[in-house]
Order: sequence, then C-alpha cells, then structure tokens
Amino acid sequence: MVHPRSTPRILVVDDNAQNLALAKETLEDEGYEVTLAHRGEDALRLFEKERPDCVLLDIRMPGLDGTATCSLLRALPGGADVPIVFLTALRDVETFDKAMAAGGDDFLTKPVKPGELVVRVQAALKVRRLSHELREQYELVRHQRDALLRLQLQKERLTSFVVHDLKNPVNSMDLHAQLLLRNKELPASARDSVLRIRDEARALLRLILNLLDISKAEEEQLSPAIADVDLAALVAHVCDAFMVKAKDAQAELVSALEVSAVRADPDLLRRVLENLIDNALRHAPKGSTVTVAATHHEGRVQIRVRDTGRGVPPEMREKVFERFVQVEAENQGMTRAGRGLGLSFCKLAVEAHGGRVWLEDGNPGAVFCVELGDAPKGSAATAGHDEAKVPVLHAR
Repeated sequence: MVHPRSTPRILVVDDNAQNLALAKETLEDEGYEVTLAHRGEDALRLFEKERPDCVLLDIRMPGLDGTATCSLLRALPGGADVPIVFLTALRDVETFDKAMAAGGDDFLTKPVKPGELVVRVQAALKVRRLSHELREQYELVRHQRDALLRLQLQKERLTSFVVHDLKNPVNSMDLHAQLLLRNKELPASARDSVLRIRDEARALLRLILNLLDISKAEEEQLSPAIADVDLAALVAHVCDAFMVKAKDAQAELVSALEVSAVRADPDLLRRVLENLIDNALRHAPKGSTVTVAATHHEGRVQIRVRDTGRGVPPEMREKVFERFVQVEAENQGMTRAGRGLGLSFCKLAVEAHGGRVWLEDGNPGAVFCVELGDAPKGSAATAGHDEAKVPVLHAR
C-alpha cells in the first residue's frame, strides 16, 4: 500500500532550462516539492535518491530519451507504481504508442499550459492513492481515453494530409481559369462562368488555408512575418477579387480608409479581410453596401467591415468566432455568421499579431472590428489589451 508524503515530490526531467524553470515555479506554487533533472541518466540517479511521487518526463533528450528513461525507471525499486506523465512536442501516433508501451501513465503535448499541467499531476497523484479495486476501474477508463486520444491523433494526421493534398488541384483550377480569361475570343457568357469558377476556387483555397493556419495556431506555430503593408492597395486588391460575389449578392463594396499603411503580415491580413468581406457579403441585403473602413485609435490601427444585414444578439457576439458556430437571428429563424472556419481563423490570425478582433452592433447589421498595432508585439497571441500572456512549456 502506498503511503504518500504530506508534501508530494515531483521529479521533472527536461533538457530545456526554460521548461524546467516554468514547471518548477508552477508546481511549487501549488505546494509540491520539485526536483529537476536535465538528462535521463540524471533522472535515474535522482529517482533512487529522492523517491518522487510523480515523474514528468520529456521525450526528446540527448543521451537516454524519455521512453528509454521510463522503461529503466519502471525496473527500479518503487518504480512500478509511480505515475509517469510524458511531455512532448511530437504530436503523432507513433510517439504516443511508444510512450504508452514504455510504461507512461499520461501524455501531454507541448506547449503545455501551467493550469493543465497542475490538473494532470493532481490526477496522477490521486490515482496512486486509489484502492486496488478502484485502480482497476481507472485502468479501464484510462485505456479507453488512450484509445480515443490515439484516434484523435490519427484523425489529425489524415486531415493534415488531405488538406495539403487539396491545395495543388485547387491552385490548378484557378490557374486554368486565369488562362481561359486571357483568351480574347472567349464568349461573354463563358467568361462569366469562368469568373465564377475562379471565385469558387478562391473560396475553397481560403477554407484550406484556414484549416492549416488554425492547426498552426493551436500549436502556437502561427508566426506572422511583420512588414509595412500598403493598406489602401491591399483593400483595393481584395475588393476587386470579390467583385463577382458582390455582383451576385447585388451589394456594393465601398472603401473608406483614413489610414494608408499598417504593420502586419501581408498574407495573413489579406486573408483576414477576405474572410470578413466574404462573411459580410453573405449577409448583405440586396441593394445594400458593405464598407471597409480603417482609422487610427490611440496609436493603433482599427479596421472595420460593416454590413447592414441581420445583426448578431449581444450574448452570441463572442461565440461567432468559434468553429462551426451558427447564430440564429432573433425572431427571424435565419442563421448568421460563423458558418465555417473563416471567423475562427480571423481571431487567431489577429491575436497572433498581438491584436484583437470583436463584433459590434451595426444597427442595423454587424461590424467586425480588427485592431492592430503600428508596432506589433510580436507573434505571441493575446486576447485583448489587458489580458496577460499565458506561459507555456514549449518544444525545443
């Protein structure tokens, strides 16, 4: 039977000094004793000396890697029943299978937020104190959880492969449409159809790129390449690309810029504008105007895309930036905004600039607002002006 200490001791093994420091600070703030090791060989020596109650173990390390260290720890006296939680930046099925086969109890992918780390450590320590009967029930649940996680990793890999493979044929469709448009003998009716084919190909490519960048942002790998952007030229280019869609919607695109330039990633900003304008045109009433405006506000640049369609209820204005959310307009039985991934991408892309995005009441309609700094804070995401940056355990 396990007799835990009044103050549990955690052994953290990672060759990254920054990760060790963050884990130590996080766990000591929760009242745990923390022992640190930079290598697998050190972990084995410290395990025999300190007899920790839980081990946090990085997988990629020089010398003994995490899985080899785990197997050796399990063979040591007292090592069979100590919970071992793997920390890794390798989010794939092979790494997961290897970690579980080595004797891991849990599996966390980096970057790991401190709150999540504490919860997993607390759960591991509680399980260690369970009676034998409850432990068997837990093992059943844990195996079911591991199977679900493995399935999720397989699904993520398949999605990544499919999304990457879709880019080439979509780009080819767009290229051939452009070649047809260069034919001066092309009949007007055929030219109109080709323009619509190109418009739909662009929409499909936006969806594909949104999927890719949302995945990057979730792994904190979406890093804007900041440069000086000619905002007037960019808005004009995007509006021109949406002329066919605006014609179909019987709406007019209007630019009202008081700012001519901004510091941003040109490609990400272009796609943010494309998604917001596409969203506005889908909800613009016939004969109405969709306006793209830009102003200075307290040293920052604010861009607003306004339509006069059905608005969004106040209680739903944060949820429209979530994936696959549909908002039902009050008393109208109509859906509004958030049909796919476009608005989710906008939020992640803007926050990756150190900016913020929000929704205002257009009275009538909706106004999607983007705020960027003239000198962005870098690629770290923040949810607003005053929200503190959340530290995470990073991959090397």
